[in-house]
Amino acid sequence: MAKPVAKGEELELQIESLAYGGNGVARLNGFVLFVRRGLPGDRVLARVTKVKKNHAEAFAVEVLEPGAARVEAPCAHYPACGGCRFQDLAYDIQLDAKAAQVADSLARIGGLKAFELEPAVSAESVFHYRNKLEYSFTSTPVGLGLGLHKAGRWDEVLDVEKCWLTTDLGNGIRNAVREWARTEGLAPFDQGTQEGFLRHLVFREGRNTAQALVTLVTAPGDLPGADRFVETVRRFPEVKSVHWAVNDRPAEVTNVPTRLLWGEPAIEEEILGLRFRVRPNAFLQTNTAMCETLYRLAIEYAGLTGEETVYDLYCGIGTIGLALAHDALTVWGVESSEESVACALENAELNGIMNAAFFAGDVADSLEELRDRAGSPDVVMLDPPRAGLTGKALKQVAALDAPRIVYVSCNPTTLAGNARELVAAGYRLERARPVDLFPHTPHVETVALFTQV
Repeated sequence: MAKPVAKGEELELQIESLAYGGNGVARLNGFVLFVRRGLPGDRVLARVTKVKKNHAEAFAVEVLEPGAARVEAPCAHYPACGGCRFQDLAYDIQLDAKAAQVADSLARIGGLKAFELEPAVSAESVFHYRNKLEYSFTSTPVGLGLGLHKAGRWDEVLDVEKCWLTTDLGNGIRNAVREWARTEGLAPFDQGTQEGFLRHLVFREGRNTAQALVTLVTAPGDLPGADRFVETVRRFPEVKSVHWAVNDRPAEVTNVPTRLLWGEPAIEEEILGLRFRVRPNAFLQTNTAMCETLYRLAIEYAGLTGEETVYDLYCGIGTIGLALAHDALTVWGVESSEESVACALENAELNGIMNAAFFAGDVADSLEELRDRAGSPDVVMLDPPRAGLTGKALKQVAALDAPRIVYVSCNPTTLAGNARELVAAGYRLERARPVDLFPHTPHVETVALFTQV
């Protein structure tokens, strides 16, 4: 059967809504097209880029009639930069779309309807909210550049002068490091040829402590101008920790061992009145203000009375578990990253919390041993990676028979799939609430409460 559209064809389309991931949804005689850069209410001229059995993909080459939800994007790098997807979409429409995607995923993928979907929590600030940015070095016609990947491109980096997701401090440090690299005459690493030296700059900021950590990631070799690099970033008084990391692999990763060049090995952040030590590769939610909102909601869902044994799975540096400890009998955290567990142990000591313990290990392989040591949990707190719980981990969690499971998710589709399996294992989804930690992106966090039937 012939498809109603062909690759390369240009069509006038009316964008109806947003799909999960951020593409606009249009229909041509019932055939669905996912249109990149198309926003709800827009009438666009779109070029078809891919045709599949049940849908096609397209790119909006021209907005013929903007929808009411389209606004002016403030960033000079938008939409070329891949850091933001929706600066030109009114924020209230962004939030509504994210809430709808959570509801749709739980209903369509999870098959769940008899639960309370609470109103989405809007972001406290829609700009300058990120406490961590990872920049890439690149070549430009005027010399070495430092910025973010272009939208949809792994092999092209856009030199950035001002990013609206970070703070003035973050922008200042990035620009100062670029000037240092140009002065030193250092070559950026080319992902295509695997040649060059400078790969990434990672900036982390304690938003409530005014402390900053900077990591320079390079290819193997000595670091020329290391002292001048340290001097450059130390001009900013907030910088308390400066690191150097060597990535000798082809892949673009920054989560590699670091060497301390100057200052303290970690910075601190304050969340819900607790102090947390943050090392270069430790996980921390990238929106500090909304992280507090997210964790307050998770604590509310946990419903602790002071008598519960809590398992904090995928515990990171212990942020959620330590926030729960005040109202729990004991908290037991499990995390695969040894660096994060080291931070969690430090953080428990830093805050004088004696009823929380943390262990390094894979969740799927650790729960039987943990139950033998700690006893059965009354509450399980889950905060897994974007891929959700693996099949083995999900079975192990369900086998714990905890009366309550609180699931903090950063991906509605994997949450929905895991929710379906938990319901099949004897749980009921009681309530869920989307929380927007990432304005101008398609990403949304969700807190969900499961109770035993």
